Amino acid sequence: MGATATRRRGRRTAGSGSSRLADYRHLTNTLVPQPAFSEDQVAAIHATALRVLEELGIRVLNAEARRLYAAAGAAVDEASLMVRLDRGLVTELLAKAPGEFDLEGRTPERRVHMGGKSLAFCCVGGPPHIADLDRGKRNGTLEDTRNIIRLSQHFDVLHLQSPNVEPQDTPLNVRHLWVTEAQLTQAEKPVFVFSRGTAQVRDCHEMLRLGYGLSEEEFRAKPYCYTVINTNSPRQLDVPMCQGIIDGAEAGQCSVITPFTLAGAMAPVTVAGALVLQHAEALAGIALAQIVRPGAPVVYGSFTSNVDMKSGAPAFGTPEYVKGAFGAGQLARHIGLPWRGSAATASNAPDEQSVYETLMSAWGALLGGVNLMLHAAGWLEGGLTASYEKFMLDIEMLQLLAETLQPLPCDEPDLAWDALAEVQPGGHFFGAAHTMERYQSAFYTPLLSDWRNYGAWAEDGGKTAVQRANALWKKTLAEFEPPKLDEGRAEAVADFIARRTREGGALPAS
Repeated sequence: MGATATRRRGRRTAGSGSSRLADYRHLTNTLVPQPAFSEDQVAAIHATALRVLEELGIRVLNAEARRLYAAAGAAVDEASLMVRLDRGLVTELLAKAPGEFDLEGRTPERRVHMGGKSLAFCCVGGPPHIADLDRGKRNGTLEDTRNIIRLSQHFDVLHLQSPNVEPQDTPLNVRHLWVTEAQLTQAEKPVFVFSRGTAQVRDCHEMLRLGYGLSEEEFRAKPYCYTVINTNSPRQLDVPMCQGIIDGAEAGQCSVITPFTLAGAMAPVTVAGALVLQHAEALAGIALAQIVRPGAPVVYGSFTSNVDMKSGAPAFGTPEYVKGAFGAGQLARHIGLPWRGSAATASNAPDEQSVYETLMSAWGALLGGVNLMLHAAGWLEGGLTASYEKFMLDIEMLQLLAETLQPLPCDEPDLAWDALAEVQPGGHFFGAAHTMERYQSAFYTPLLSDWRNYGAWAEDGGKTAVQRANALWKKTLAEFEPPKLDEGRAEAVADFIARRTREGGALPAS
């Protein structure tokens, strides 16, 4: 349990009468979802996406996926690899997907609910590079992967493990084994599995089953892990992504199906047009999962933003990104599925740009009604780099957001009549009985912010937030103790890795 979260949840003063108590492990998005479109416009985007699938189709590079689509009634042209899905078929398949479900952790306390008003945060995922103030930008290593997992485990405001940092020092044929091992031994939150071919997915599922002590039937009965499926916009599903949907659905595990639609590049230049493409691609993936296993858990993913029309580079935290998130949330609710958003930035350093772009992205997701926010801690350089300092800055931001979502108590003691009567005009409330009973738990205690005056701050070294973040991530890792994994299960996981390594592991599918 994160030290900060422990302190936050245990702050109630005896006899204080304060009902404020934050729980970072189980968050509810209490904000009213903000619309980008009217209900009629949302229906028009949905109808246009169905028309795209029905008349234009989607290219499917995976032969097994084409066979499954055809068996379900889709029109498949093997010469062009194009699949066209009748809108009635898509509607029928969408109805089979669960609107809410639980994603299991190693312990029941780490179970994460998906859908409804639930909210879960997940840290950066997928960058090949890592950066910190001491060593600068460099290739990610397995130890960096483990470190980000440890930090994610420590802070309760993060709810799932993630794709994390790609360990460039670990061969591709066994990388999936060691990344999964790190998640199982260093954390107890729901696990991420890469979709890079059936052999790798089955290895990860088997390791998860061994680490959790589950039978095959128990594992397939509930989702214990998730994967992210990215379409190749515009209108293409490649071999490993299709296979990932199939493998995940067959095993009853969760797929977060996420088109990467950049307006002006891989998607139409208008936000509405980009969302039409996003919606069509997501529907195609969701439909495939339901063909494989009706009721398979899926999350409607969105990652629509715009590009810099001068350079072609992706841009994040823009007004278009925020409004695209509002629209994506509306579309997810229109089809009744949990929604994944992101907190992204194009900044190359943990600087002011990274903060305001990340916060804009995060507010776009929150106000859009997001259920799962990925890349919420540590993301830099459009997803090419993870940063230790940015991770800590983002944890502070996430805790601020989590506190903002807590309902305000307004019982009779909270109305403070006695305090108002006690303090005379022109006085102050510092010493009032009402204040003394509540001051220890009245307000959020910052993780990184320095609220001292300039003189005190300067005398103590005048450290910036980034410098304070550098010290904090090091301290957190130095003090980290992994949650204990049953010795027999740990040995079973280690034996499995040794055997699969002797057998040559498994290379990613292409």
